[in-house]
Amino acid sequence: MAADPRFFASTGPHRLSAIAAAAGGRVEGDESRLFSGVAPLQEAGPEHVSFLDNRRYVEALRATRAGAVVLAPAMQGALPAGAAAILTETPYLGFARVARLFHPPPAPVPGIHPTAVIGEEAVIGEGVEIGPYVVVGARARIGRGCVLHAHVVVGPGVELGEECRLHPHSSITHAIAGRGVVLHPGARVGQEGFGFALTPDGGYETMPQLGRVILEDFVEVGANACVDRGSQGDTVLGRCSRLDNLVQIGHNVRTGAGCVMVAQSGISGSTLLGNHVMVAAQAGLVGHLRIGDKARIGAQAGVMEDVPAGADVLGSPAWPVREFWRAIVRLRQLGRAAARAGHKAG
Repeated sequence: MAADPRFFASTGPHRLSAIAAAAGGRVEGDESRLFSGVAPLQEAGPEHVSFLDNRRYVEALRATRAGAVVLAPAMQGALPAGAAAILTETPYLGFARVARLFHPPPAPVPGIHPTAVIGEEAVIGEGVEIGPYVVVGARARIGRGCVLHAHVVVGPGVELGEECRLHPHSSITHAIAGRGVVLHPGARVGQEGFGFALTPDGGYETMPQLGRVILEDFVEVGANACVDRGSQGDTVLGRCSRLDNLVQIGHNVRTGAGCVMVAQSGISGSTLLGNHVMVAAQAGLVGHLRIGDKARIGAQAGVMEDVPAGADVLGSPAWPVREFWRAIVRLRQLGRAAARAGHKAG
């Protein structure tokens, strides 16, 4: 269905020419035609723009009532008569930009709610929105155009770059964030890392965690995800990296640009990730590893050794993907052979 106007402000209608420009595609159809929004193939009407990025849904494309569809040129032949084609080699990206054209993020509403608490010597930039019960610590610096939603906590001395958006109940301490950083609800950044020493009487003594968290430009931290500050050096998330909900990043982890960590994955302390590393859901990496550029860690993998650049690994302990599946096939063969032997013996 189309976006619910109770929750998502909309713009438009927009001409097909403007929609195609947003998608970065070329249009085949009446460029002056107007559209009011976006919707999935199965639910779109003539006033909607939709998209196809997966051949599995080609039958939905054939049956769609959408007025325009963002799709790859190779799929144009399945488009119903009367639907305009917006052709691009990257339809998912193109549609994301079209959806943003119709539903841009809400602009900040500058001002400080009367229930907010602003610490001494804190610097609040131009056009900042600070919501109910927000706490901004002493000497913190909030960049131009930031939005701090209800119950956000920004610790003393923290610096937020321009246009950051901190969603309700998120917190950030001991950290420096670049431009456009997003913390989703309940995200925790900068808390003490998990480090302690065993005492002679069998107890534990916490090792002081004296580093920071550096969030480079456009990093996003998912709901209830945690990023520990460094113990001596810093924990660093590289530019444009994305953490899904419930991800754990240990102290002194450093990632390159564009890394993606999916839900419930965890990176132990002092592990270094290159650029554009992908860590799938529920995967775990032990500490002090090096993961090369563009490596991909499969779901539920247990990574206990370094992973070279460009490698795909799966399983626990993690193996190269092809070796893992060969081993699975062999295990199944052995299991079937044992079952047949048992049946004959019976």
